[in-house]
Amino acid sequence: MKNLLITFFTLLFCLTSSVGWSLILDDLVERDEVYYKKFTDVPFTGKIDGQVQGSFKNGKRNGSWVSYLNNGQLMYKGNYKNGKEDGSFIGYWDNGQLQYKGDYKNGKREGSWLSVLRDGCYLLIPLHDLNVLVSSIISS
Repeated sequence: MKNLLITFFTLLFCLTSSVGWSLILDDLVERDEVYYKKFTDVPFTGKIDGQVQGSFKNGKRNGSWVSYLNNGQLMYKGNYKNGKEDGSFIGYWDNGQLQYKGDYKNGKREGSWLSVLRDGCYLLIPLHDLNVLVSSIISS
């Protein structure tokens, strides 16, 4: 009987320690641009997994983020700082082809952005200081 109990508790410990209790974006709620774990009032700090993956710090997106389409294809990857886009962002069509590429600073587009239409035509979008689009089309 003693051996049976030891085996049972060893098995139970192994099973419970290997089960991952990871969160997904749907496990969080957003209020006033801050994310919370459902049923709490404490801003969430930690990582989420699933179709959208990234980290939160004090309820705001922080660090590297990636998102996948339902077919498993990468949809976009980019960086956030204190809840705002910051750094390089790159997005893809559902066939894996480049859709857009550009940079953000403090949540605003910066520099020139490259957009690729589904038919393969390129659209170069230069931005001036006020973040207003001035576009010119360059076809491939």
